[in-house]
Amino acid sequence: MNIITKVVAYVILITLFGKLQAQTTPLDSIGSAEVAVKIQHLKQQKSTIEEEEREILKGKIAKINKQLDLKEITAETAETLKKEAAKVAVLNIENRIDILDKRIALLERNGYGGERSVETIDEGYTLRIGGNEEISDSFIYLGKPSGDENRKYDKRTSTDIVFAFGFNNALIEGESLSDSPYKIGGSGFIELGYAWKTRIFENTNFWRLKYGFSFQWNKLNIKNNKYLVNMDGVIALQEYPTDVDKVKFRTTNLVFPMHLEFGPSTKIEKDNYFRYSTGEHLKIGLGGYAGVNLGNMQKVKYKDNGKREKDKQRNKFEVNEFVYGVSGYISLGGVALYAKYDLNPLFNNQAADQNNVSVGLRFDMD
Repeated sequence: MNIITKVVAYVILITLFGKLQAQTTPLDSIGSAEVAVKIQHLKQQKSTIEEEEREILKGKIAKINKQLDLKEITAETAETLKKEAAKVAVLNIENRIDILDKRIALLERNGYGGERSVETIDEGYTLRIGGNEEISDSFIYLGKPSGDENRKYDKRTSTDIVFAFGFNNALIEGESLSDSPYKIGGSGFIELGYAWKTRIFENTNFWRLKYGFSFQWNKLNIKNNKYLVNMDGVIALQEYPTDVDKVKFRTTNLVFPMHLEFGPSTKIEKDNYFRYSTGEHLKIGLGGYAGVNLGNMQKVKYKDNGKREKDKQRNKFEVNEFVYGVSGYISLGGVALYAKYDLNPLFNNQAADQNNVSVGLRFDMD
């Protein structure tokens, strides 16, 4: 984790430095070849202005047509609004092209020996992780700042990072949870993944489909000085030969969850796009997951002649290769109460059937 933090910090510093440098470069230090490249870049921008304004106009007209279909406005009002929107688009095109023409003229007239600095020509690059879906369609963005405002008129699919944690245990056939050989307080789970959420129907956001992929780490803290043993493929608990400080068993899974999410939302309408927000509303998700086990490990901590020792056993316990189960969440705001239950037995062959169960908090609620 320390290495990842350093890499991210390094990328951010390079990005910020490049952006700052691009904003303050004096023209005296720029060669004629670079000036020519900048002029060419500005001319290319001119060619995209009309297309950009046309897309914005298309979004405005779509909104007007929808108001007309819902009988919120008359046909005459709709026609007037469309003409006004078209006039605005024409003026925007003229003004934006005029601004670029003046910037090109400054460069052509002054070359590299003119003014010491000008307003930013090269925007530099920006790195963004997260953000409001009303502003941008992408959750992670690396590029020029102007490209981070790519709004669609109607965006039916949004994305988010999934993070969840909480208590973990196993339901064992013929035993109550209070009699479990695993500590309730010391056993836990962590889930980290990525999810897409898609509005199912055209004109309502009440029903959504949430799907993606997640890594799950399920940990069991074994109590009463016992540990797991593999006896010819049969997994059972036995007394450890000496006193132990801790015995932990962990599985790592890659799963693909899918939930049917439902609940009310608020419609947010802007000039050239609209969005549905479920931020402060009740959300319920019901579904399940399926995937594969990536590995398992038992770690025993004990003391030998006063010296701390660790005994690790990896992939020795005949854990079920395929993982599948049911899960659900309920949320009022940005945090959800989350539960999942593995329908597959934890081990291929075990003395008593046991299935993993988890309850905790989930933090991907927009």
